[in-house]
Amino acid sequence: MVKLRLKRCGRKQAIYRIVAIDVRSRREGRDIRKVGFYDPIKNQIYLNVPAILYFLEKGAQPTGTVHDISKKAGVFT
Repeated sequence: MVKLRLKRCGRKQAIYRIVAIDVRSRREGRDIRKVGFYDPIKNQIYLNVPAILYFLEKGAQPTGTVHDISKKAGVFT
C-alpha cells in the first residue's frame, strides 16, 4: 500500500518533502516519487497537483498532516 506522507529534509530547521512511499518503509526510506514540499517555518507549500491526484486515484492514502496541507492548498476542490 502506498501513502502520501512527510519526509524530513532539514537538519537545524524542519523542512519536509511530501512523498509517495510504501507503508512498510521508514520515514527517511526510499520514496516512489516526490510530489511536494512544505516549510512550516516560512509557511511555504509547493505541490505537484497532477502527481498527487494520480496517486490518490491509484488508491494511495494521505496521512492526516498531508491531507490538511493539501486541503489548505485547494487540491480537493
